[in-house]
Amino acid sequence: MGLKIACQMDPIDKIDIRGDSTFAILLEAQKRGHELFYYTPNHLALDGDRLIARGSTLTVEDKIGDHYKLSAPRKINLAAWDVVLLRQDPPFDMGYITTTHLLERIHPKTLVVNDPASVRNAPEKVWVLDFLDLMPPTMVTRNPEDVIEFRARHKDIIIKPLYGNGGAAVFRVREDDSNLNALIELFHIVSREPFMVQQYRPEVRQGDKRIILIDGEAAGAINRVPAEGETRSNMHVGGTPVATELTTRDKEICARLGPELKRRGLIFTGIDVIGPYLTEINVTSPTGIRQVKSFGGPDIAALIWDAIERRKTAA
Repeated sequence: MGLKIACQMDPIDKIDIRGDSTFAILLEAQKRGHELFYYTPNHLALDGDRLIARGSTLTVEDKIGDHYKLSAPRKINLAAWDVVLLRQDPPFDMGYITTTHLLERIHPKTLVVNDPASVRNAPEKVWVLDFLDLMPPTMVTRNPEDVIEFRARHKDIIIKPLYGNGGAAVFRVREDDSNLNALIELFHIVSREPFMVQQYRPEVRQGDKRIILIDGEAAGAINRVPAEGETRSNMHVGGTPVATELTTRDKEICARLGPELKRRGLIFTGIDVIGPYLTEINVTSPTGIRQVKSFGGPDIAALIWDAIERRKTAA
């Protein structure tokens, strides 16, 4: 059964298809005979009670430099479509939050993946705090005294934006680092939001594992090893993907999270694990599925569409 699929994503001409999870999902949808419509978030509008998007029919090809074609530009009523893929990247700001409010008006009759209300209520570095027993020591604050006391307790710490992504503005501050106060001042200047302070875990030198869950079940994983002299393991900043397997601890973490992910309608999620510790739950625009497949893992794009099609059949 062919479905009508609208994809809300960042500009498709700017993506690197070699590692882009959204592109892999679109390739699989096209392979299954689903119709694809592409638009960017700034072309989404609520016109009275109609949620409309201006975009184009999309065809994709796994060919660097010639990976997409657009045709038939038009305005559509998203309520008349079967599925909307919410695949724009963070930052998770008020623009992103407004998008979830708008898409919530058509969900679940039009299935939005992931559920927009759950995306709004589960920011990567906030919802994870419901599972503090799985995490390294963590604090969310804007207060300099709190940060200073936290470093005094844990000696070696990480400071990062609460709503950042891709490893941007993540700092390691050791016990003898005299830049802590200046760094706090910088966070105060660039944002009104609290930030996250976390114990540095040396296990990150062996990698920061991305585990992908589909409908609450572990589907595959990739390990991301930081470059020499770099604290961050994100592939955006030079982390190297390597093959990995799930440990007993990884499976325990997935078993804790899985039922809640499924209950919230979070079909495609990625969790980050350093050593024995959960650090993030990624629900906005998870990545890693092309890397998993390239190392001989499962075709997670196919598993995503299996889950979506099951939901549409059951509806």
